[in-house]
Amino acid sequence: MRIAIIGLGLIGGSMGLALRKKKTDLEVVGFARRGETASRAVKLGAVDRTEGDLLAAAKGADVILIATPVMAMKDIMARIGESLDESCVVTDVASTKAQVVGWAEERLPSRVSFIGGHPMAGKETSGIEAADADLFTGCTYCLVPGRSAAKEAIDKVEGLVRQIGAKPLFIEASEHDMLVAAVSHLPIVISSALVSMTTKSPLWDDMSKLAATGFRDLTRLASGSPEMSRDICLTNREFILRWIDEYSEELEKFRHLINEGSEELAEAFRQAKEGGEGWRGMAR
Repeated sequence: MRIAIIGLGLIGGSMGLALRKKKTDLEVVGFARRGETASRAVKLGAVDRTEGDLLAAAKGADVILIATPVMAMKDIMARIGESLDESCVVTDVASTKAQVVGWAEERLPSRVSFIGGHPMAGKETSGIEAADADLFTGCTYCLVPGRSAAKEAIDKVEGLVRQIGAKPLFIEASEHDMLVAAVSHLPIVISSALVSMTTKSPLWDDMSKLAATGFRDLTRLASGSPEMSRDICLTNREFILRWIDEYSEELEKFRHLINEGSEELAEAFRQAKEGGEGWRGMAR
């Protein structure tokens, strides 16, 4: 089997490493806009070889994995669509799904099966240097088959997901986007807003000397790719705004309790503590 990975950053590079580690009868061909990224991917063992041209990378592939920032995917699908073999399967790793699935239906020919994908895994660092063959081990991997996706194609992508150690979860695109907006996308916005607020403060020089593990933990996500974060917000705007509003209401409740010196403040923190501990217990 030949798989073409378009985009060799953290996720694309990790996918190549994981596939080549688990599956020996697979040729992994990579494509990256920057030549140094492509060269580094070969040296790290994330791909068998790279192509300098997008269509050359896609030619003859059984599976094409698009691992670029979300907003670039629409153009990539349009460029490669007509050159794909009838049995080719196209998938992606975007953090948002409704728009990507829509683009696939518009831009890819009906003979090609599209299965949207989103591994719930990542790091605060980006780029091929951060790639990790074990990044997907044990993680939930969302799968959103297109309306015309063949069963054989769905089975093929599901098989690849299981081979890299992830747990496939079939889900509707709109449900996916609503849920991840709360637990994945909103945290990026909160983290970035906190960094923006504190580092712009005239007190930051003194404040920074006191910032420790708590600040580091809460602001970790602000270190991610700015382009990726922008694209997530632009392609999941409605749900992210909804959860920002709900978070603002909850923050306002805490503000009121603090301002009033309310006895209920300890209870609010206790409920939050129990909720977090309950989730961590389930996630083990």
